[in-house]
Amino acid sequence: MKHGFLDKYSNLKSPLHTLDPRPKVLFTLGLVFTIAWLPVGLWSLYVVAFAIVVAEVLISRVPFTYVTLRATAVLPFSLLIGSMRLLLEGEGALPFVLSLSAKAWLSAMALLALISTTPFPVLLQGLEALGFPKVLVQVLAFMYRYIFVILDEAMRMKRAWDSRGGGRKWWISFKAMAQIVGVLFIRSYERSERVYQAMCSRGFDGRTRTINPFHFGLSETVFSSVSGTSIVVLWTLWSLWS
Repeated sequence: MKHGFLDKYSNLKSPLHTLDPRPKVLFTLGLVFTIAWLPVGLWSLYVVAFAIVVAEVLISRVPFTYVTLRATAVLPFSLLIGSMRLLLEGEGALPFVLSLSAKAWLSAMALLALISTTPFPVLLQGLEALGFPKVLVQVLAFMYRYIFVILDEAMRMKRAWDSRGGGRKWWISFKAMAQIVGVLFIRSYERSERVYQAMCSRGFDGRTRTINPFHFGLSETVFSSVSGTSIVVLWTLWSLWS
């Protein structure tokens, strides 16, 4: 079982990969919040935000095409939301639609840069250290760990179905797929019960423990200063250009 589509490049060697996850999380959240609040149609600010994200990706040594192409996955959703406003307001809503799509794309790039430079378990530990709700962190941790198990189970069931000649008629296929989903849900529920009992028997109390404690050193200080300055510059340019 090997799945790496969530943090495929998190084990690369770069200045960003070796950083404590906490300043990276704070910078990404601050940048995404700033991008979300940018005025509609002020494209010069979008270019500045894009330059900040590009600089982060280049420093991380993550393939630029990987980040840009993955980020385009959010565009259909933003265009769908924007199309509703187009239907109501006509061509006057076009700047809003384009701005919404640009914001969604830039935000997705920033989040991908964070995930691509931080292994997901380490990212969750950073979120917990920053005071994020433990329940949310644990749900994300279990999702990351067991979604791959469920995917493997679903693929094994799909291979068994295909080997028995499934999928020849669409109404038979639909019925069989409904049964597969039901069986998969039951197996997932039973597995969750076994996992919970096993964790309780080992004294799990909801805390994430690690043998590598976080350390906020010189590199983290430099990154925090530079990233914080870039966000301040973005807000300053906003006040000057708006």
